Amino acid sequence: MVDVDGVIIRSGVGERWDVDLERDLGVKPDALQRVFFAHYWRGIMLGEAAIEPGLTQALSQIAPDISVEALLAYWFARDADLDFDLLEDLGDYRRRGLKLHLATTQEHRRAQYLWTTLNLKDRFDGLHYSAALGVAKPDPSFFAAVEARTGFSGEDILLIDDAAANIDAAVAFGWQGLLWSGPAPLKPLIASPPPPESCS
Repeated sequence: MVDVDGVIIRSGVGERWDVDLERDLGVKPDALQRVFFAHYWRGIMLGEAAIEPGLTQALSQIAPDISVEALLAYWFARDADLDFDLLEDLGDYRRRGLKLHLATTQEHRRAQYLWTTLNLKDRFDGLHYSAALGVAKPDPSFFAAVEARTGFSGEDILLIDDAAANIDAAVAFGWQGLLWSGPAPLKPLIASPPPPESCS
């Protein structure tokens, strides 16, 4: 199981996706955070609401000339810096028969973008995300839902994630965990993963 943002998408390595948002679209990032993300995001990423209504309402207040579709297209394209070295390392394991799945916090639209537009469907065997499951990491119900969907048991699952809280929760649930700290060759880490207590 591999996380997306901060792992295969190198969030935090380059600039934030919204660093030029005001220059390019006239939308102030702090206003978008305050009016949209602070009020609507939790329900959206848990699948309780679609992204379009809340974003429509927010943009009507902070940038009425910008359409929802224009903002989503900009956001998704700018937040898509794939770590191809890591993907190639993962692909080596998959070619040897290991099943690769994504386990991530996403709403429906970006999940679809990741899977189809970025063609992660060609590199992974499954996508498990919060809006589809109705729960997000590090809630134990997320790990239970993934096991139910895949049929894998905990001892057969390794989670690669950049959030220590998610690794701790996965290990507590019976999975193995590898805390990802940035671009690096994967094979030495898989060959001798750190013990769970060093992942917190």
